[in-house]
Amino acid sequence: MVALPTIARSINQQCRRFSNPSILRRQWQFLSFRCLLLDSVSDSVKLRRLSDSDSGIVELTLDRPGSKNAIGKDMLTGLEHSLETISRDFSSKVMMICSSVPKVFCAGADLKERRAMSPIEVQTFVNTLRSTFSLLEALNIPTIAVMEGVALGGGLEMALSCDLRICGEDTVMGLPETGLAIIPGAGGTQRLARLVGKSGAKELIFTGRKISGTEALSMGLVNYCVSPGSAYSKGLEIAREINQKGPVSVRMAKRAINEGLDMDMTSALRLEEECYQKVLNTKDRLEGLAAFAEKRKPRYTGE
Repeated sequence: MVALPTIARSINQQCRRFSNPSILRRQWQFLSFRCLLLDSVSDSVKLRRLSDSDSGIVELTLDRPGSKNAIGKDMLTGLEHSLETISRDFSSKVMMICSSVPKVFCAGADLKERRAMSPIEVQTFVNTLRSTFSLLEALNIPTIAVMEGVALGGGLEMALSCDLRICGEDTVMGLPETGLAIIPGAGGTQRLARLVGKSGAKELIFTGRKISGTEALSMGLVNYCVSPGSAYSKGLEIAREINQKGPVSVRMAKRAINEGLDMDMTSALRLEEECYQKVLNTKDRLEGLAAFAEKRKPRYTGE
């Protein structure tokens, strides 16, 4: 990895090439942001921003092939830092969580690493994992889990923390923790129960049974189940649809749904009204009306 002083010298050299202050500021912001992205990930997690017409789509890729993307300390640190980076980046509109490992999304916690931990270390790790998945769930942009192959334990809990889930037909999902005399500890019990109901969640967790992508679709655990190897293409298709919508409106819709779900109807409607007020005075709302009248695609800026 390049040392930070070397990066700083490189940035300064690049900045001196420009005499126009506005160009210099833009160049500095661009280089600083790139460094922030690179510095915020681990060897196990890659953060990539798509470009051109896909600008606004961010990919968080799990990349630990030797361990089937098992979540160890390094990956957990990478996930936490990457999510914090995205939460501060207002140019991001939608995020996809993918895997670079064929036939594997995430096999769950790194049990080899876990065996060497003390009970206190295990508790600290699980608490951090839970807070990281809560951060994922609370991101103010839509998140899409793209699953191919194995998605077990903490890997499925990560997917359950996303807004949308897409899988291949041959994807294998499950929460097998009771077979290890533990339970899902990163929010999996609650998120699964809210998604598929108490009965479905109890069956999967009590038995530790693994299910296929087609079964997951019939239970309502995933939003789309596609032919093997096609999950990424479907995920990108959905991400592109979201990316073309008004950024502020999508964020406010997510807030209204997520926060309103646990409220009584009166309080939820009050929250929806508050969220609507946030979009009412935006330039994007006027642009949407103008584009509709002129029969063209809107050009949203997030303002």
